[in-house]
Amino acid sequence: MEAARNLRPLVAGNWKMNGLRDQLAEALRVRDAISGPAKAAADVMICPPATLVHPLAEAARGSKLLVGAQDCHRAAAGAHTGDISAEMLADAGAVAVILGHSERRAAHAELDRVVRSKAEGAHRAGLTAIVCIGESAGERAAGLTLGVVRRQLQGSLPDAARAANTTVAYEPVWAIGTGRTPSAADVAEVHRAIREALVARFGGEGGGMRILYGGSVNPGNARELLRIAEVNGALVGGASLKASDLLAIVAAYEH
Repeated sequence: MEAARNLRPLVAGNWKMNGLRDQLAEALRVRDAISGPAKAAADVMICPPATLVHPLAEAARGSKLLVGAQDCHRAAAGAHTGDISAEMLADAGAVAVILGHSERRAAHAELDRVVRSKAEGAHRAGLTAIVCIGESAGERAAGLTLGVVRRQLQGSLPDAARAANTTVAYEPVWAIGTGRTPSAADVAEVHRAIREALVARFGGEGGGMRILYGGSVNPGNARELLRIAEVNGALVGGASLKASDLLAIVAAYEH
């Protein structure tokens, strides 16, 4: 497991359904802050709504800021009105895509097999699939957390997943946007179980996959959360909309 501890961290901001063109100014502040000659302590990504992927990717060209997207269709093209393929996102300049976020699992009835097919589409297009998993409040209360995340991992990750094209994000559903977070011990337990499951299934590739923590990550709790064993970065929601907050979370790796 030593290699997993040495993985370069990733801090990815998920803007969700927020942001018009004016909001790009916040993303550009992040770009400018991390793009100096000094090597940043973590990779930094912003995943804006689909309408902003291309303009942000163009603005970030040649900088250290990575640009991702928030969802894709499983197919490369076809009669899927309103959907966006992974190939389209790659063409717009994205390098990664968030898949299986609990908000989509709940609001769009996305089952593990649907997430898996989207991850296969992301890999086909050369994108990194950031696959989200996590338990509900009821599942945690019933002591089912580890079983839930193991099941979601098994069902949501393609057999061909590799460290270079797959990142896992653990986001306890009850913590997203609520200001509540699990204890450090709880996060450590779940991330350890995820790593063990990844290594058991994918061997060394599983040991090299980054595991992000998400769920009300903010500048106040980032240092504690991001220093937990097997936490290789963060998937940040609301706090990523302000450059100062996202940069403060990134700075947790610099001290």
